[in-house]
Amino acid sequence: MIDDERAAHILRLHFVEKWPVGTVAAQLGLHHDTVERVCSHAGLGPVKHLRPRKIDPFLPFIHDTLTEHPTLCASRLFVMCKERGYGGAPDAFRKLVACLRPRPFVEPFILRRTLPGQEAQVDWGHFGVLRIGRANRKLYGFVMVLSFSRAIYLHFSLSSAMAAFLRGHVLAFAYFSGVARRILYDNLKSVVLERKGDAIRYHPTTLALAKHYRFEPAPCAPRRGNEKGRVERAIRYVRDNFFAARTFADVDDLNAQALAWCLGPTAERRVPDEPTLSVSEALEQERPRLVGLPDNPFEDEERKVVHVGKTPYARFDLNDYSVPATHVRRSLTVSASETRVRLLDGSEVLAEHARSYDRDVRIEDKRHLTELLEHKRKARSGQGIERLYHAVPSTRTLMKRLAEQGGNLGAMTSVLLSLLDTAGNEALERVVAEAVRLERFQPRAIRHLLDQDRRARGAPLLTSLPISTNTRLTGCVVQPHSLSAYDDLLPKGNDHDER
Repeated sequence: MIDDERAAHILRLHFVEKWPVGTVAAQLGLHHDTVERVCSHAGLGPVKHLRPRKIDPFLPFIHDTLTEHPTLCASRLFVMCKERGYGGAPDAFRKLVACLRPRPFVEPFILRRTLPGQEAQVDWGHFGVLRIGRANRKLYGFVMVLSFSRAIYLHFSLSSAMAAFLRGHVLAFAYFSGVARRILYDNLKSVVLERKGDAIRYHPTTLALAKHYRFEPAPCAPRRGNEKGRVERAIRYVRDNFFAARTFADVDDLNAQALAWCLGPTAERRVPDEPTLSVSEALEQERPRLVGLPDNPFEDEERKVVHVGKTPYARFDLNDYSVPATHVRRSLTVSASETRVRLLDGSEVLAEHARSYDRDVRIEDKRHLTELLEHKRKARSGQGIERLYHAVPSTRTLMKRLAEQGGNLGAMTSVLLSLLDTAGNEALERVVAEAVRLERFQPRAIRHLLDQDRRARGAPLLTSLPISTNTRLTGCVVQPHSLSAYDDLLPKGNDHDER
């Protein structure tokens, strides 16, 4: 870089003393390109050369072409000049074009100043991916900045959907103890559904939020991020001064650290517009100017209608949540917060579970499994299951564990009843208790354990056990036939008759 004093010396030698560019460069120990750039940027017109150059006849053409196409690359312009007779080297040509190219228009901006409590700015930041069990979840940071005091509220979430967007507002308003009169947004889908110039169709949920807290939502113009520069800089500040090289156990731990950071280091920094004030001092001045909070916070839970199939589980956010067995084949409503999932039938709460951010996990309530066992058609048909419970108490545990694994309770009931009739109460009780201990809940395993028990006691094996558990097949009677009928199928005089 050339400082102002040295640049003034170069200009005096060249324009006053009439030193050529090469002489100035040699005497001052600079490159001639540096001397030419200083002379060109001084606004005194192009550098005068004492001898004609090969490019001089092409300067009007280059000037006109760059005026019409200011971003045309120098290599293409060199080919155009070469086709018109230019015989110079491309390097020198490229350096001269860089001096002649018109500078792009740089838009000036007015320094924005806001009154206390007048404006806040909101945006999302993406902070990578978290591995939770078998699921990869994107990590987002919700950031709200008060424009006057530069106070920051930061909250991390595993989603940027509408529910997380609303939750960020509710938590930020509670943190600031008030609401700014106007909130600036980017053109988020959570705020703007459609935009044609100045005509904006807002998201109805965002309008409901604005009505509840009495603020004005104000989307920025498209591709005009400078209008909400305070929150843009705040997100960069979060990346560099909070999130970089930070360790945390889970999202709750990260949010606890974020809250401590908002109350601590970020509140101690100085306000750019008022260097005599810290952010915390400016926030205390701004709080009385904020709009007061309503008596009740806005409802920020995520709601979704789900269909329960043949099994009593509702699918939500990659996981299955159990419901009472009486509500299979029905549509229910999921109401989910960051930590809890509720399943509703109208206004009735059917089930409530801790929310999981893993994937393909079954979150169950043991009471629902008991109800499932009670409502299995084959398990409760007739008095068979009651007979088993009375005669073989261990079957209660066996059937419950089988239901947890989604096994066929009807088939197991049929097999156990058959074994009860043939083996007796005491033997079956020993076998079923052993099956529960070994966690073997299949009919064939019960038969195998029964054979082992009888072999150990020297009793004969039960060879007359039914092969199939289908009662329609076990009740069939097969009539025997004489095998002499097959002899009539052989031709007379066959050699087989002699043998």
